[in-house]
Parts: sequence; C-alpha cells; structure tokens
Amino acid sequence: MLINETSKITNLTKKAIEYYVEQGLVSPVVLDNGYRDFRQEDLEALKKISVLRRLGLSVEEIKAVLRNEAEGGLERIAVQRELRLQREEAKKDLIDELSKGKSFEEIDAQLRAIEHSQTIAEKLLEAFPGYYGRFICLHFSRFLNEPISSHSQQVAYEEILEFLDNVPPINFPEEVQQFLTEIDKQISTKSIKDAIENTRQSIEKPEEFIAKNKEMIEGYLKYRESEEYKNSAAYKLQKILREFNNTSGYYDIFIPAMKRLSSSYAKYYQKIEAANEILLKECPDLSSIQ
Repeated sequence: MLINETSKITNLTKKAIEYYVEQGLVSPVVLDNGYRDFRQEDLEALKKISVLRRLGLSVEEIKAVLRNEAEGGLERIAVQRELRLQREEAKKDLIDELSKGKSFEEIDAQLRAIEHSQTIAEKLLEAFPGYYGRFICLHFSRFLNEPISSHSQQVAYEEILEFLDNVPPINFPEEVQQFLTEIDKQISTKSIKDAIENTRQSIEKPEEFIAKNKEMIEGYLKYRESEEYKNSAAYKLQKILREFNNTSGYYDIFIPAMKRLSSSYAKYYQKIEAANEILLKECPDLSSIQ
C-alpha cells in the first residue's frame, strides 16, 4: 500500500508518516521503483503511534512502547508521567514561594532536592521489574523532597545511587515472569497510589485498622496457609522478592541510607515498626508466615 492510501486509512498526513519512517517507528518495504509499500503491520503501528502522540508521548517513549508492549512499557511511562506531574507541581509551588520573597538560595536548595528525587526515582524504576518497580518507585518518591543539607545526607544519597546502579537483576522462572507481566497490565498507577495511601492510613491508626478489618485479616491468614496459595505463582513471586531483599543489600544498605537521607521516611519507618508490633500482638499467626 502506497503512502497516499496509507495516509487516508490512518488519518495521518504524508509528512507525519514520512517523519515516523525517518525516526524508525515503522519500516515499510522499499519497492524497486523507490516507492514505499506499507504493510498491514505498518498500518496498525501507525494507528498506535497516532494515539500515543496525541497522548503526548515523545518519539523515544513511543519506540519503547512499540518495542516492549508485552513488558509494561506503557505502565512504566504512566509512572514517569505521575512523577513528572509531581515535580511540576512542586516547581509551581517554588515559583509562588519565590514571588513571596523566599531567597534564591533557598529555592535553589529545594530545586536540588527535586532533582535528587528524580534521579533516585528513575533508578528505582530501572532497577526493579514491572509492578514491583512501579510500586517502590511511587512509594519512596514521596520521601525524597528534602534538601541535602548535611554530610550524612550526602553520603546516604551516594550510597543509594551506588546500590541502585549495582543491584543485581532478579531472575524469575517463566511461570512467575508471566504472572508478573499479567499483574503489571492489570494494576494501574492509580491502584498503586491507592494501595500506598491505604497503607499509610493503616499505620497511622493500626488498632482502628485491625478492628475494622479483622475478618479480612483472618481470611487472608487462612488463605496464606492453604496449599492453593503455596502452589501459586504469587507465593513464588513473594518468596523470590523476599530472598532478593534479604541478600541484595536492600535491607542492609538501601533502607538505612533512605532513613539517613530523609527524616520523613525515618519517621514513617518508625510508624511501620510500631504498627507491625501491634498487628503481631493482635494477630500472632502473622509471625508464622514465611
């Protein structure tokens, strides 16, 4: 199919199609006469590209999506967009503060915090696979808005970067990889944010959470002890991630460094520990779950 007909079918201009060809987004066959022959797969790709461009994705992002459609490319971009929105909102607040008389030095320090947050968040997203990477990226990004104002914080920041740059890849069996791919498609960025917020609320008032969710917790405990769960891909995934966190330096390097870098995370971590103590006291069967 030549470019004129392709343009009509895809509702794209010839100039746009030529640009996407130049960028390597589609690769039509070049005929002996020099004309390009667009195949059905090229048409489908162009339709997708049109939608993605209208959603504001860059050419490089579209390449990643087309290359990794089965590997959570869009889900990853959704998280990157969420983080970008957070950064732009923070910058808008800084402009407001600057207009009200805050010094350029103070604004510069807060801008550096935003830049440090971006660096760590992106590395978290790169270091960990699929849904797990999206979850911990959004979870920790909330605590990365504090300026680095001490030597201890600077050292912690460098330790985090070194850890994330050298974290070993997680190798999943095929069954677990398929499961991870499926849940990555099913769980949206909004769902992750809601889960993070629910966790935050539960550790703020753990006794109230336990009282309201006693039946759900008991059902969860019963299921976790079942053979169905122990033979599931979800159980195998949790076991692999737990072993990885115990051996990769996640608990020994990353978490201690996060607590030194971010006072807000250190306080949050204390609340988690306190809430866990209450939960284990009220639900002692949880301590037996491995």
